[in-house]
Amino acid sequence: MSDPDPLSPSAGAATIAAAVRARRVTATAVTETSLARIEAANARLNAFTAVTGERALATARQLDRDIAAGADPGPLAGVPFAVKNLYDVAGLTTLAGSAINADDPPAALDAAAVSRLATSGAVLLGALNMDEYAFGFTTENSHYGPVRNPHATGRIAGGSSGGSAAAVAAGLVALSLGSDTNGSIRVPAALCGVFGLKPTYGRLSRRGLFPFSASLDHAGPFARGVADLAQAYDALQGEDPADPAQAPRPVEPVAAGLNDGVGDLRIAVAGGHFHDNAGAGARTALARAADAVGARETVDLPEAARARAAAAIITYAEAGNLHLHRVRARADALDPLIRDRLIAGALTPANWLLQAQRFRAWFRTQVLALFARHDVLLAPATPDVASPIGAETIRINGVDLPARATAGILTQPLTLIGLPVCVVPVPDVAALPLGVQIIAPPWHEDQALRVAAALERAGVAAAPLATAWQTTG
Repeated sequence: MSDPDPLSPSAGAATIAAAVRARRVTATAVTETSLARIEAANARLNAFTAVTGERALATARQLDRDIAAGADPGPLAGVPFAVKNLYDVAGLTTLAGSAINADDPPAALDAAAVSRLATSGAVLLGALNMDEYAFGFTTENSHYGPVRNPHATGRIAGGSSGGSAAAVAAGLVALSLGSDTNGSIRVPAALCGVFGLKPTYGRLSRRGLFPFSASLDHAGPFARGVADLAQAYDALQGEDPADPAQAPRPVEPVAAGLNDGVGDLRIAVAGGHFHDNAGAGARTALARAADAVGARETVDLPEAARARAAAAIITYAEAGNLHLHRVRARADALDPLIRDRLIAGALTPANWLLQAQRFRAWFRTQVLALFARHDVLLAPATPDVASPIGAETIRINGVDLPARATAGILTQPLTLIGLPVCVVPVPDVAALPLGVQIIAPPWHEDQALRVAAALERAGVAAAPLATAWQTTG
């Protein structure tokens, strides 16, 4: 629940914007308070790699002048936000989590998504830590250090958008932007206990995002409430002719329909792969969500394990091709794990890639057939809670599995065909946060967000402010 005090760390975007627009608080006061929180917290959490304090204060002061003059400051007036450091921010070097990129010149322009939030009145506070070149699920970055989970600082925040989730969970910003290729919004949202949205592939502009795997990359927001998430998503929509991957779709706002209920939606639970690779806590979180929205039927996404494998092959091949020149020229400057993944991707046999793409087309047909009978599917977001930083393995249902790869075992199959997915945090299931994926057919983000809102109203989904970072190691 958002705190009604707009200067509280638990205040949501809607609360802040309403107070700023009504002149109950200035955008400058909100910005100064948020910058002070970042200064106090970042040494512990390591969420930010750059803080844009001067820009933020200049933006906030201009907003206050505009409001005083009677101008409309935008729906997100004064709302603090930050972005994963693969988004271009004018005046900052786009690190994409890499030491190699630190030698690049600063970006000349903001990425499209950054610009759209700013145009809506939101105030940019900085850039956020991530896995190197987004190639990971844990944000244990060897160059800039690991992002620490604000619920337990000895544990991972998830990745690759770990800084984006941690900053929102800790109340440093009300909104953030991440990217999702194989689960990089959904995994950290679940492990940090916040809401995250991966829209349909091609829905939002990726102009100004440093790429990872071009046919799988998505841009999307994080928030601590569904209404805030929906409002950010609405602000991010809009056609961008400069992004050739964006589909020519009309703007379809979703925030106004969040209270429409879910009685008309046919909701089912994803079983098979999504049940077998989830631990007890993840299954309990899913059961709570399913019960709250009346999801009684279980369905299998056919060959979901193969879908994960196909997504991995495509990811490795596309990333390996993209970064081959960096591997050749600066191999010693790459994290050894990332370097080896990129080399493996560059050496992927063509017949493997072609077969993965054939499977991708088949899998899409099969899943769309499921959506002829169901409007929404529910699945666990991660197999378990956040693992300790540096852990090599995690135990799921009595089996030891590689920690870094397994974090995305339940998200990766869905990215292959670009479905919209919202992750909701389900608290009080385990000692640390867990989340549930709400999966909708292409271009139906509204359905996923309506279910998320219903779960929030029922008290099943919530994102309590993370405060453990203040007192524990």
